[in-house]
Amino acid sequence: MAVATTLPPVLCLPFPDGRTVFSLSSVNRFKPLNCKIHGFGDIDEHYYSRKSLKYWDMFYKRHQNKFFKDRHYLEKDWGKYFSDSDDAVSADGKVLLEVGFGAGNTIFPLMAAYPMLFVHACDFSTEALNLVKYHSNFDGKRMNVFVCDVTNEELCNKILPSSVDLVTLIFMLSAVSPNKMPFVLQNLNKILKPNGHVLVRDYAVGDSAQCSFYFSEDFLSNLFAEAGFCTVDLDTYCRQIENHSRNLTFDRRWVRAIFKKIDS
Repeated sequence: MAVATTLPPVLCLPFPDGRTVFSLSSVNRFKPLNCKIHGFGDIDEHYYSRKSLKYWDMFYKRHQNKFFKDRHYLEKDWGKYFSDSDDAVSADGKVLLEVGFGAGNTIFPLMAAYPMLFVHACDFSTEALNLVKYHSNFDGKRMNVFVCDVTNEELCNKILPSSVDLVTLIFMLSAVSPNKMPFVLQNLNKILKPNGHVLVRDYAVGDSAQCSFYFSEDFLSNLFAEAGFCTVDLDTYCRQIENHSRNLTFDRRWVRAIFKKIDS
């Protein structure tokens, strides 16, 4: 059973292999545009730049759609945001953008659960795009899937401005350089409708996964506030996972958040 807990206001922890540590001081921890002064400079960008595209293309070639499980828990966590029962929604249903769709483990379960949902979905891997387009449940009438690097490319070139009801970022921001995070959120702000929502699930400080970054509640809420969003809901959850074959216990921690675009 997951329980909420409070964790210290830091963005990430040291890597096990000794790579870059992005440390936030108590004074400047809410200034993502000034990441370089905290030890994150251009020399480290290669970990998070387009060079990682080669890794992800190889990953999807090797594992296809068999590595990640379908994320049916999203229906339980955020079902009311995907539902088309809201009177304010058009007769065509809600419009979703999934950023970093991977093998489709988010979009296909949601499309099955919400028949009126229209899905835009982007990823910077062409291998991921091929996996989704050749999936047995792919529906070109309800889906617009495309290759896009949201850390550098404008989403408005692919999607009409102010046309999307909600965006899902599922373990996506933790793979982005802190220098690029503000641009990503500004990118989302442009294509969201007024009062549109961003739904986030990602690694929290203290998680045992070997990912790029781990988020605290304070950092995440301030990152979104600077991009024109207010916080609707934000919690950190903990769960212990046991590996009986190796006699190991892992602490898993993640943040789950809902942000709303401020209607200007």
